[in-house]
Amino acid sequence: MKQAKILIVKTGDTFADLIGPYGDFEDWIRRGLGVGEDQVRVVNAPAFEVLPEPGTFNGAVIAGSHAMVTQNLDWSLAVEAWLVPVVAAGVPVLGICYGHQLLAKAMGGRVDFHPGGLEIGTTPITLAPDALSDPLLQGLPPFFNAHTCHSQTVLSLPPGAVHLAENTHEPHHAFRLGHAAWGVQFHPEYTHTIMSGYIRSMAPVIQALGKDPARVQKQVTETPEASQVLARFAAHILDPS
Repeated sequence: MKQAKILIVKTGDTFADLIGPYGDFEDWIRRGLGVGEDQVRVVNAPAFEVLPEPGTFNGAVIAGSHAMVTQNLDWSLAVEAWLVPVVAAGVPVLGICYGHQLLAKAMGGRVDFHPGGLEIGTTPITLAPDALSDPLLQGLPPFFNAHTCHSQTVLSLPPGAVHLAENTHEPHHAFRLGHAAWGVQFHPEYTHTIMSGYIRSMAPVIQALGKDPARVQKQVTETPEASQVLARFAAHILDPS
């Protein structure tokens, strides 16, 4: 069997009204990676599809989800346990939002609801000093915009993790473990239209938190620098030189 170059671990579905025009999480990730369908393999974790052993793929992206890491769902715990030997084997991993939190929890960090509540919309990100020499983030501007949508957070990073990015709401927007495993709380796979769709779908939640959905919507912009993260990860896997 031909080895899959990039594994996408699907951890749920987006809103139904977004799937029709834009596809689902795994489609957005593949487009962001800039690779063809023949270069990826999607494993649906909530459907309990079998997660492959290290050595049978070149790298993995753990997708976002509408679930919460602290629910400790059976499929999520299975992905969490699977991540430990994958990271130990030095296989490149990129966790996005839910995947970021799950990677942190798997490796000894602490995840729970963010004390500041929901972060949603296009927000500024600040790179930490260690990002200047990070294989994935080096060369990005020190400040850039990214799309965000999360209620939970990595309250404490895993032992030995390198802090890479933050903003005024979220202290752990990116981290690295070892030389090949990264977590990003922001969404490099979101486009302007997808972010706008999330704000529309979550308008009642945003209002219930005392925020104005129209104001959040107005602040949505393109995020070309954040979007580079997925393409950079693909290049790291496919052309590590």
